[in-house]
This record gives sequence, structure tokens and C-alpha cells, in this order.
Amino acid sequence: MTRPERTTIAVMGVGQIGKRHAEHIVATPEAELFGIIDPMPAGADVAEALAAPWFKNLADMLAYGRPDAVIVATPNQMHVEHGLACIAAGLPVLVEKPLADDLAGAERLVAAAEAGGVPLLTGHHRRHNPLVRQAKSWLDEGRIGTLIAIHGFCWFFKPDDYFDVGWRRMQGAGPVMLNLIHDIDLMRMFCGEVESVQALQSNAVRGHAVEESCAILLKFRNGVMGTINVSDTIVAPWSWELTSGENPAYAHLVEPCYMFGGTRGSLSVPDMRLISHVGAPGWFHPMQVEFAKPQPADPLRRQIEQLCRVVKAGEAPLVSGRDGLETLRVVLAVKQAAASGVMVKVGPPGP
Repeated sequence: MTRPERTTIAVMGVGQIGKRHAEHIVATPEAELFGIIDPMPAGADVAEALAAPWFKNLADMLAYGRPDAVIVATPNQMHVEHGLACIAAGLPVLVEKPLADDLAGAERLVAAAEAGGVPLLTGHHRRHNPLVRQAKSWLDEGRIGTLIAIHGFCWFFKPDDYFDVGWRRMQGAGPVMLNLIHDIDLMRMFCGEVESVQALQSNAVRGHAVEESCAILLKFRNGVMGTINVSDTIVAPWSWELTSGENPAYAHLVEPCYMFGGTRGSLSVPDMRLISHVGAPGWFHPMQVEFAKPQPADPLRRQIEQLCRVVKAGEAPLVSGRDGLETLRVVLAVKQAAASGVMVKVGPPGP
């Protein structure tokens, strides 16, 4: 039996997440690491460690050859420039979250990909987690009835030395943009598009220019109400990184961080506990508990596998560039609402 041709993927930018992408490509049978694109010496070191060619920029790589796809994991402010360059070269591209650091840039990137017919994916990898897929399936099946509300926690503690890097103390580097954006993306996947947001923020503990805590109220277009609270100053296990077990760098505790309430029951995630009344719903009736135990899998690995199918089989991206754009639209509305103290309407999704 002939082995299917592997999908060759280059990684642009090998900071923490870029290096993980490269390692997953090497470990994925369907994929092959075409090369590392990074002008810094660390890029050469990663390339050498993974036995891959090293290029200082995209032009150097294209002079050498063409991969089937590129993953852009450069700093946020470079996502649009590098994503547009890949699209102009006709290369399918997965851009790490956030898709851009402003809405106009994200819209340009999505428009260019759609006009050129080039696949554009966003690196919201949590959607690939089997826990997320199982929760989405149960909600779509109506296992908790009509969804009424969702609540999310995103609480964790960043140590003091994290802020030794100057940009992490500045506007735009807080937990809303860097961390909560993943949670907002999942809420959109679970509940649909957001109509309006309200938010309050605080920097009372460290006093840096950037927010450290934010409480958010979301109204979805289908009538679902959502609340989510994010803070990087709280010692607690209730965040996706500490409850899902998907990243071995973090401690893992079996706790919930999302709670869904419906007319027939409630679901907590990622502990995957579905609670409902025995018989007809009613607060005097006894309750029962059911657990789901999906087969675990690394979502970054699954994201690579799906990228291969997008390139080779024409599969639709699980998380498209437009998904990344709409999630960014909500996050920027949260930032605006927190700064102004007023409700902010979220613009309708594009065509």
C-alpha cells in the first residue's frame, strides 16, 4: 500500500507556540516540517534541533521551494503583514490568535484570502479538543433543553517575573486579549454570535497600565445570556488551561470552568458533568448526574491534522479566518466597553 504524500508545512516564528507547532508537525505522520522562518538565532537553533531548513524570511524560503502551507506564529502586530504575504504567494495559512491586533487588519486579511481563494485558518486550537466537541454535540442534541445562560471562569495567577518583560505591563497585553480571547471564541462556537457586551475592569493589585481583571456580560443574538470573569491575579484552578489537561505545562485539576444552563438540565465543562431532574423538571424533584468521557487528544496535534486535510482534501477549516475575525470583533468590543463603562453593540458578522 502506497503511503499518502505528506503535507509540507513551514512555521513562521518560533516563540513558545511556534516551537510547539513545529514539534507537532514533526510528530504527525500526515505532515512534514518544510522549514523554520525566523530571523533570530533562536530560529536557527529550533531548525537544527528538528533537522529542518532555516530561513530568515518568507522570500528566502520561496527561493528555496514552496511548502503546502504555512503557520504564522509571529508577534501579534505582525500577523496581518505575514498572513497577507503568504496569501499573496498562494500559500494556505494558519494564523495564530489573535488574527490581528485591530479589526481593520483582520478584515483585510480575511478579504484577501476570500478574494484569492486561499484557505485561511485561525489558531483557536481549543475547538479541536474532544472535550469541546463532545460538549458542542450534547448542546446541539438538546441534552439540556433550550440553552438559557452560560458562565465562564478564567482565573489564574501570573507570577511577578512574568511582568519583567516591559510590553506585558502595557495596554493590549492584558488577560482579555491574550487569554480570554480563546474563551470568547468557544462561547461563540457554543452559543452563536454576540449582540452586545458590557464590562468592568480593574488594575487594583499591580497597578500596571494594562487591566488584570475584567467582568463581562454578553448578550447573544439568539437570546442566550453569558457572563465571564477573567483575572491573572487570582490563585484558583478555574480556567481552561488548569482544568482541561490539554497542555502538560500546567497543573491539572478536575474542575469546571464553563457552566451551561438549559430548560432540561445543566452541563459543566471540561469535567463533562450533565445534571438533570429525574422525570419532569421541578425544583422539588431529585436530580441525576451523567458524565461524558471522550477519548483525549492533543488539540494542537488535531489542528495540524485538520490543516493537512484542508490542503489535501479541500476540507472546510474548523476555525476559519472569518471565525478569527468575529471573535476579535467581540474581544475589541469588550475592551471598548470596559474602558467606557457603557454597553457596546457588536457589529454584525460580515457576508
